[in-house]
Amino acid sequence: MSGRIVALVLLAVTAALPLASAAYVVSFTVQLLLFVILAYSWNIISGYTGYTSFGHTSFFGLGAYASTLLILHAQIAWPLAALGGGALAVAVAWPLGLVMLRLRGSFFAIGMFGLARAFEALAFGWASVTQGGTGLYLPPAYDLRPIYYLLAALAFGLVFLTYRLDNSRFGLQLLAIREDEDGAEALGVKTTRLKVRAFVLSAAAPGICGGLYATYLSFIDPPTAFSPATELTTIAMVLFGGMGTVLGPLVGAVVLSVLYEVLWARFPQIYLGMVGLAIAGVVLLMPRGVLPLAMRRGWLPHGRGALRRLASRAVPAEA
Repeated sequence: MSGRIVALVLLAVTAALPLASAAYVVSFTVQLLLFVILAYSWNIISGYTGYTSFGHTSFFGLGAYASTLLILHAQIAWPLAALGGGALAVAVAWPLGLVMLRLRGSFFAIGMFGLARAFEALAFGWASVTQGGTGLYLPPAYDLRPIYYLLAALAFGLVFLTYRLDNSRFGLQLLAIREDEDGAEALGVKTTRLKVRAFVLSAAAPGICGGLYATYLSFIDPPTAFSPATELTTIAMVLFGGMGTVLGPLVGAVVLSVLYEVLWARFPQIYLGMVGLAIAGVVLLMPRGVLPLAMRRGWLPHGRGALRRLASRAVPAEA
């Protein structure tokens, strides 16, 4: 089965799901779409450039609060408010990228984590605007299907964007930065400009997604907007599927989301520990992720139209 047929089947199933499924299934799929969006966004900056971010929920939270405030105080329709959340995330990401991307390795990771905690503290402290720990409430949406479809469109759009990135000069330059930034710079690659561009690109979708998710919940507060658990889950999904690949974030999001639900239903007291052990095992045994390993072992079909070509543009051979 070609990748194009698989994509069409996934589109059809996603479109039909709200019309024929129970509320629980739709709610689960909304959470899945949320993590698909966050995973692909994180993959753009961390998977392709190698700059591991522990603070990408900053843009999700900023988008959620911006969208909610626009709806409450400017009476802007929620789809436009969500776009406003994305615009704020981009506006903040540009100067942040210029500063933060001068750091490398663990310094960048810790710096981004600190920024996320600073934004969370600001949301708690600026109670006159954000209502602090009480949170902001929105009028409940009577029909949640439009939010679902917009989240689905954003998720599929990111998959397509990553595919185009993987087959572009821009994507290859980002991979060169990941493999040897100093060497890439010596060859004339404008590393700072490219990193900032990738950083800004990776911030837009979480900002929009945050706005849509706040509308879906009809509520937002600092722990929801800037959750470290959401950040770590997103990173785990990309590591599981394969960093710097086209389908890795999707595979990781689907498998780990299903695993969470199954283990939570069967072992509610210890499911988080079991998921953690599973992720640790994958990282130790398959450090490049499930998808690259499957390609190296020949478990994915070969051929020009196969999913192998979509999984990763080039997978290094094992030593």
